[in-house]
Amino acid sequence: MGKKSTIKPASGIAVGFNSGHIVTKRNLKANKKKKPISKRKELIKDVVREITGFSPYEKRLIELIKIGTSASTKRSLKYAKKKLGTHKRGKAKREEIQKVVILQRRKAATEKH
Repeated sequence: MGKKSTIKPASGIAVGFNSGHIVTKRNLKANKKKKPISKRKELIKDVVREITGFSPYEKRLIELIKIGTSASTKRSLKYAKKKLGTHKRGKAKREEIQKVVILQRRKAATEKH
């Protein structure tokens, strides 16, 4: 933004230095905007995922997505939504698991040839 103000707080007196009405400063809310993930954090996430594997509900999501029908994809969103609490989180988890399934299929295809 800009430089931090070096002005002293108001004294409540109408004239002179630090003149003005005394007010309490409001705390600003933290920025919740999603930022791109750093390479370090991405590496850490990958290592943790590799070591810990998938939780039982994620394994069920993988099975639902592997079926591949539109109904099972919808069911996977419904299931993820129920487990995670919100529609947005459910959609994000479904996308993440779909990427995992695609990578698994790619890996299986390269091993065949």
